[in-house]
Amino acid sequence: MMNILKFAFAVLVFGAGSVCAAPTADEILAASDAIRNPGRSFSVTVTLTDFQKGRQVDTSTLQSYSRLQVDGQYSSLVRFVLPARDLGKLMLKNGSDMWFYDPTNKASVRLSPQQRLLGQASNGDVATVNLGKDYRPTLLGEEEVQNGERQVRKAYKLGLVATSPDVTYASIEMWVDIENSRPIKARFFAESSKLLKTVYYRKFQSQLGADRPTESVIIDGLDPQAVTLMRFSDYAARNIPETWMQRDYLPRFQPN
Repeated sequence: MMNILKFAFAVLVFGAGSVCAAPTADEILAASDAIRNPGRSFSVTVTLTDFQKGRQVDTSTLQSYSRLQVDGQYSSLVRFVLPARDLGKLMLKNGSDMWFYDPTNKASVRLSPQQRLLGQASNGDVATVNLGKDYRPTLLGEEEVQNGERQVRKAYKLGLVATSPDVTYASIEMWVDIENSRPIKARFFAESSKLLKTVYYRKFQSQLGADRPTESVIIDGLDPQAVTLMRFSDYAARNIPETWMQRDYLPRFQPN
């Protein structure tokens, strides 16, 4: 009888421990990626508004088409909509290659993901990215952190290190909500460890089957008065042809 009681006690203690064990860094990052990205091919409208010392200085609107590839990463085609002078310009990211196409001179120019698109938003920020495919995560602990709505949340803190030199940032610190796996905040660093920007994810809304951030506030790493607001709207599941993700197809692209 005593042995049976000892066995039952062991099951309760160690069994409960295994059920309540913290998720791994890879699992936390994957869950956060699933919140940011729909896990299918989709389109979304992206509006970028640039502020300096609280005053709006520039704005642009883009239409992004993201095609989910077999490896779980995305290829993205971004069409410029506003301002009118940029209408019809295209940006393509396929694998580690990124291209800019101008219909005026019908030329495509190779880009780096780090080049700025507007204000604090880089080319790589606009393209849909599955961080779990490009970065190796480490769980750094648990912290309380203020989210984009100025609420204090308990979060997992992750350290991400790039697995390729072709990605937008060399390393990232990310805070993920323990309760719901939402990304709360991220700090993005250059290879020199210089802080490039801090991003807050906020205004979560139901889009394509999950609550996703519809705004990102991007703050310059050196000048906190330089802020870019990214708004995401008009999410739609789409069948996006593979041909759209080819550089040679850019002169023939027609939105539908």
